[in-house]
Amino acid sequence: MAKDLEKKKNDTAKGQGRKPPRVGMEWPRNDALELGTSGDWTSILRASGNVTVANGLIMQAAILGSCGKRTDPEATDFVVGFVDSMEPRDAAEALLLTQMAATHQATMMLARQLNHVENIPQKDCAERALNKAARTFAAQMDTLKRYRSKGQQVVRVERVTVESGAQAVVGTVESGGRGSEEK
Repeated sequence: MAKDLEKKKNDTAKGQGRKPPRVGMEWPRNDALELGTSGDWTSILRASGNVTVANGLIMQAAILGSCGKRTDPEATDFVVGFVDSMEPRDAAEALLLTQMAATHQATMMLARQLNHVENIPQKDCAERALNKAARTFAAQMDTLKRYRSKGQQVVRVERVTVESGAQAVVGTVESGGRGSEEK
């Protein structure tokens, strides 16, 4: 099934005329992780603002889920793919989206742990950690939504009652405050 999804994903990306960004990783003998990139990184590079931020994002994604010299290329590609698919507009969004992908991976790992607990203390611990991770992701989603809306709030009035003899104003009302025209 995973191979079928990979084929469909690549076919979809080809259909759009672009290949998704990917990261290749290798541990040579000098004990430094070497990264290589492929695919279309345009949206991430544009959003990052400069190559240094983009490289930091890639390195942080690469070591996510790693332990010693063991790395997880699929986890890295998930993070990069998520950031790319969310189309970040600037460096702040790119970094927040990277955190969101990491939080999601942690949430899923904790859900798996909760399914395999053997006693009540393990269950309680896994349940608390899963709850915190899920709440963190929800807070990150809210932060992204507020950031993208630039703090603008829309108030929609569902029902207005106008008593007899009263007047109602329909339209945009701007208030300059008392005495704004006097000065």
